Amino acid sequence: MAIVKKAAPKKAAPKKAAPKKAAPKKAAAKKATAKKVVAKKSTPKKAKRVIVSGDIPVEKRLKALFDLQEIDSKIDSIRTIRGELPLEVSDLEDEIEGLATRVNNFKEETQEVEEKITNKKLEIKESKSIIKKYEKQQGNARNNREFGSLAKEIEFQNLNIQVAEKKMGEFKVGIEGKSDTIDSAKKDLKERKGDLKHKKKELDEIIAETEKEEKKLDKKSTEAERYIEARLLIAYKRVRLNAKNGLAVVSVERNSCGGCFNKIPPQRQLDIRLHKKIIVCEHCGRILVDPEIAAVEL
Repeated sequence: MAIVKKAAPKKAAPKKAAPKKAAPKKAAAKKATAKKVVAKKSTPKKAKRVIVSGDIPVEKRLKALFDLQEIDSKIDSIRTIRGELPLEVSDLEDEIEGLATRVNNFKEETQEVEEKITNKKLEIKESKSIIKKYEKQQGNARNNREFGSLAKEIEFQNLNIQVAEKKMGEFKVGIEGKSDTIDSAKKDLKERKGDLKHKKKELDEIIAETEKEEKKLDKKSTEAERYIEARLLIAYKRVRLNAKNGLAVVSVERNSCGGCFNKIPPQRQLDIRLHKKIIVCEHCGRILVDPEIAAVEL
């Protein structure tokens, strides 16, 4: 009887583990942290307060210009006290540098000439040594022809000595001339250094007296400029540069411009008193203000 083998049952494939779901609480916490980081990055720093000149009333701008002119005029008067001292000091420094360079150049030239004199002395010494050698050979000359040839060589070396001595004389004269020039330049250099020391001391004393006040005024000037728009400030500085007295803002005095003294029409005077717009003189280009603008507060 045939035995029938039963087929072995197939093993079931192991089930794949399902991916773990992130806990909802942890996911929410991560999102919140990310939002905080983004918020921190995007939060801008507090900007410093900037005065926008376009938002400032004309009256205050005129006041700022008036104050700026007053401050700059005081600074000008401080610098006038110094006078030409800074320029004089600068010129003396340049002159001293030039004289020092000149002295050094003369010294180098003198050293070169002295080297040439030394070389000529060596040539003379060498020629004398050759002459002695030829004179010794003359005593042992076998004939007149050999003796005459040696005599010519001796004569040639004597000529070399004479030429070298002449050159040495010329070099020595040149050195004496340069020595006089060097002495004169050194004397001038010493005098200029004395003048520079005196001028610098005088300038330092003036600066020490006025430096503190000038720094204070410079700070006030910078503060006043904050109330003036860039275009107007450039115009102000240009007029100041071209004006002899440095006045770019002037008040109306006796119905006339305080800068060029030309008459101002009544209607323009009224506009100036109203402080509604910035008005310049038709003749000199200076900014015109009413004397009462000095009482306005910034």
